[in-house]
Amino acid sequence: MEKIVEIYNNEPRSGTWIIATGFKRDHKDVLKLINKHKDRFLNLDNKGISNPLIIRKVPSKKAGRRIEEYMLNEAQTIFLGSIFRNSEIVLDFKEKLARDYVKVKRQLDQVHSSHKDEKWLQARLTGKALRHQETDTIKKFIEYAKEQGGSDKGCNMYYSNITRMMNGALFIVEGKYKVLRDVMSAEQLMVVGTADQIINKALKDGMKKDIYFKDIYKQVKANVIVFAELHGQSKIIELLQLQDT
Repeated sequence: MEKIVEIYNNEPRSGTWIIATGFKRDHKDVLKLINKHKDRFLNLDNKGISNPLIIRKVPSKKAGRRIEEYMLNEAQTIFLGSIFRNSEIVLDFKEKLARDYVKVKRQLDQVHSSHKDEKWLQARLTGKALRHQETDTIKKFIEYAKEQGGSDKGCNMYYSNITRMMNGALFIVEGKYKVLRDVMSAEQLMVVGTADQIINKALKDGMKKDIYFKDIYKQVKANVIVFAELHGQSKIIELLQLQDT
């Protein structure tokens, strides 16, 4: 079975689709059960009762088609599990859930501890300066692209498109993070800083030579891919090989 606890918005959460699969229940029935006791689930939300349950789309490769699921925190997951009558299948999955929550929380604790390390702090500080230089250049590139006939909507996407392309080439990202660089290791921060410089230079060189903006982006992507192939990918939040407890 795939990972049942993941990092979502910087905290351990589990999706109702995988929970339903583990408990051998129909996902629709699990959703009905949660909605029946919705106030109790909201009471167990980390941010308080005023916030709705977190919903995300299940990828079609998991569900056969894109459907919505709730992303439950540990307390909500425990409460949901308590509603189900115990059987060997249910108990086995509850044990798996408990182990995975402990493992993910230990990983996050280690990430937070690394933020006190001088090497990490310096890498993060240097990285912020390099990223600022890059975003300034991207801003100029967006205006450059618009002057060459690019649409406002399409050109404004270059901030996110370039970042997504770079992260996808350099890292294996499982989960969802508020700020991806805040959970990188010092070594990963140095790698992404180099990539920022590569992107910055390619954009500036292309604009200086008056190259068509779409061709400049193709060159930026090609340069990042070459760098990624030379350096290799690394997984976000894999600082230790943690064993099951």
